[in-house]
Amino acid sequence: MDKIEQYRTAIQSLLSRYANQDHSYPSPEIETQLIFDTERDHYQWMDVGWQELNRIYRTIIHLDIKDGKIWLQQNLTEFNPAEELVAMGIPRSDIILGLHPPYKRPYTDYGVA
Repeated sequence: MDKIEQYRTAIQSLLSRYANQDHSYPSPEIETQLIFDTERDHYQWMDVGWQELNRIYRTIIHLDIKDGKIWLQQNLTEFNPAEELVAMGIPRSDIILGLHPPYKRPYTDYGVA
């Protein structure tokens, strides 16, 4: 398996596991959506629906693969997807914390882009 396929598989596995563990919205009116765009390498876990009169439409976790690296763009959970990706064999240097501004990235334990 080449590197990008390994990254796609790891991301999809991680998001699927997270979404299956999440029980923050017990309402059947809230749908968990996993969006896996393997052609453009965008991966999201979203919650969509209604909670009483409030519209729920939010991206919980968003990951991209760009230039051979995994970019963590959004994380609204207590999970640590970057560390779990490292545990799955992804090198730290290939994980970019895109949710941090570029000037902070050199001070993380992850890649810089």
